[in-house]
Amino acid sequence: MSNTAKELTAEQKTSLLATLKTRFEKNSHRHKGLTWPDIEAKLESEAAKTWSLHQMEMTGGEPDVIGYDEKTGEYLFCDCAAESPKGRRSFCYDREALLSRKEHKPAHNALDMAAEMGISLLTEIQYKELQQLENFDAKTSSWIQTPAAIRKLGGALFCDFRYGTVFLYHNGAESYYAARGFRGMLRV
Repeated sequence: MSNTAKELTAEQKTSLLATLKTRFEKNSHRHKGLTWPDIEAKLESEAAKTWSLHQMEMTGGEPDVIGYDEKTGEYLFCDCAAESPKGRRSFCYDREALLSRKEHKPAHNALDMAAEMGISLLTEIQYKELQQLENFDAKTSSWIQTPAAIRKLGGALFCDFRYGTVFLYHNGAESYYAARGFRGMLRV
């Protein structure tokens, strides 16, 4: 995330759009009834959102379209990597949790990195809806948006998929693990 202008070069944009198109065509079960030309046209007019998708791609998220919001006219992109994105693992939940660690601090935290990327962590409902498309996080887990009341008490929520079921768990927000990252959502 070194590009503070949040713009891609022409070469980066061309490469990203080709990758997204290939993934879109390969995984049609994720976005039935949607067509690539409509999505590409929307992306052409959204430089900052395209930059965010590039960040999702560069951190291992493999973003893909998973829906369309008829009310807002926005396409929903989500990290569709089989496991929690590799470039976003070993982070605690938020800045407060990061600052509370006296030693062995992780490199970053999920909420701040998501904000820097221009995406949001999935909610519990979004995570469960994603799992309806196919199974994700069979070996990893992903932080999700945590209600303020839980966070105020020091906790944070994460989910994974085991034994044919989506599980919702809690942990101290300051915890971090090599197999826990976060998935993001971007509305374009």
